[in-house]
Amino acid sequence: MSLIAPHGGTLVNRILSGAALEAATKEAAGLFAITLSPREQCDLEMIAIGAFSPLTGFQNKADFEGVCKNMRLANGTVWPIPVTLCPSLEDAAKINVGDKIALKDNKGRVLATMKVEDKFAHDKTLEIPNVYKTEDVKHAGVEFVTKQSDICLGGPIDVINANYEPEYPEYRKTPAQTREMFVAKKFNTVAAFQTRNPIHRSHEYLTKVALEMTDGLLIHPVVGETKKDDIPADTRMACYTTLIDSYYNKDKTMLSVMPLAMRYAGPREAVWHTLIRKNYGISHFIVGRDHAGVGNYYGTYDAQMIFDQFDMAKDIGVTILKFEHTAWCNKCAAVVSSKTCPHGPEDKVAPSGTKVRDLLKAGQRPPVEFSRPEIADILIKWAQSAGY
Repeated sequence: MSLIAPHGGTLVNRILSGAALEAATKEAAGLFAITLSPREQCDLEMIAIGAFSPLTGFQNKADFEGVCKNMRLANGTVWPIPVTLCPSLEDAAKINVGDKIALKDNKGRVLATMKVEDKFAHDKTLEIPNVYKTEDVKHAGVEFVTKQSDICLGGPIDVINANYEPEYPEYRKTPAQTREMFVAKKFNTVAAFQTRNPIHRSHEYLTKVALEMTDGLLIHPVVGETKKDDIPADTRMACYTTLIDSYYNKDKTMLSVMPLAMRYAGPREAVWHTLIRKNYGISHFIVGRDHAGVGNYYGTYDAQMIFDQFDMAKDIGVTILKFEHTAWCNKCAAVVSSKTCPHGPEDKVAPSGTKVRDLLKAGQRPPVEFSRPEIADILIKWAQSAGY
């Protein structure tokens, strides 16, 4: 069997070993070092393991501008989201093109060395409106970029240790590892589901419909940097494992976490999530309502329509599974969408997010048609302990 090729054709691996690791570790001790932000630490790990293939490091000016303007790297490869390294202005003043620097985490541990091939002004007036389609600083992604430094460094990285304290190591599979697992399970086709939230009944429906079309399902939650008001990863992981144990065919379903930092860039991020999962070896990707969105900045199905501008076979290479809004219909006695159900909204069980939060905080389960009872109980415990 042959899985889909990685984006760009080659699965990147920037993690050093053996003599190269020893040499880089010694060299890093004498290099000027900068501390990465939490997002940059996530990005470094994603580059290191090949999840950001074909990237071998942080983007240079030509790639940054190409990504912002037309969602392509300088060589024409589709890439919709900038991956930048933005040191403080004080640190940037001490760094010149051609220098080699050390990259550290927030505890002062060396993660990698980097050859600085480019140093350029961070054009936020180019990035923000193009990538996020808004300049409203209330947008989580816009707010983050606004606070970043005005200087970017570009260049390849050589990784000494991608993450000294990885969360959920038993579920933290690299693209090379998921590919090996798919081959071992004889999965020719695999559908992936991106999530940063617990899976409710509608999500369960989407994933199971996708599994009907493919050999396997990869539930692939983000455990990198998210918004402060997102449900924390440990609570979500408890929901995922409980749901899979009780309601999924475990021979056909895999759970693996991904250390991606969310951008909340809606349509562009849907493309990005697809290409990243392509590197993990999937053939199909679920894009539902308001994928990777936040607030009301994007249209309900903008994240699906953005794929219409690409040559899907040449540029993307993944089959996009486009799902409409789904909910439980009392008359149909099933999860449905407007494609399958003739009944009106009065027959649907789809409580608002505010209503669900109020129920959880009060120790009450949302309707069973909305959430499995076991999942509701996990969320109740979290909501009450967090004073949510």
